[in-house]
Amino acid sequence: MTFRFAVFDIDGTLVDSRAIITACMDRAFIGAGLAPPGFERTRRVIGLSLAVGLEQLAPQADDGLRTLILESYRTAFFQMRQDPAFHSPAYEGADALLRSLLADNWVLGIATGKSRRGLDAMLEQHAWADLFQAHFCADDGPGKPHPHMVLENMRVVGAKPGQTLVIGDSEHDMAMAVAAGTPAIGVSWGFGTTEEMRAAGALCVAHTMEELEEALKGHQLLA
Repeated sequence: MTFRFAVFDIDGTLVDSRAIITACMDRAFIGAGLAPPGFERTRRVIGLSLAVGLEQLAPQADDGLRTLILESYRTAFFQMRQDPAFHSPAYEGADALLRSLLADNWVLGIATGKSRRGLDAMLEQHAWADLFQAHFCADDGPGKPHPHMVLENMRVVGAKPGQTLVIGDSEHDMAMAVAAGTPAIGVSWGFGTTEEMRAAGALCVAHTMEELEEALKGHQLLA
């Protein structure tokens, strides 16, 4: 039987966290006396670790100011997560897709720029903790586009690059997969654009969960 391993990004791929992430980033910047970056600038750094993302969003800030923004963002995220208006729902069909893959003998992993606390909260919220055999995040080592998280996922489950597919919504996810030697499939409903993901190395970009499932199950992986 072919060993099939799918490594998923979370934000913008399985979960619609666009509103809460943008609002938290804007609040953190305003609190630091800076102009809010808004969605268009913020979306370009989603997937990166928060510290690296802030280097790009606030290149003029010194380390102290970036630390203030980082802590303000984390505080805002924790507070907003309690507000129903900023609930981060799973994309329609995401849960069904994950369970369909498991029923078809896929192994599932996660590579996310979220913190461990944020990842654990998301897995609990959507009752997904038992679906994934491996998961790595920004707290576990180098972040995207470094291949560390994909390589660690493969190490844990014993997968080879040719048995692995990375699924994400940004150029950072695609670049991470390329660096790890694995193919990647983009999704168009998150933070990145189709053009950005194709340019970064995506095999294809799915526009619906149905297309994503077809792309995953139709790709020829190594035995």
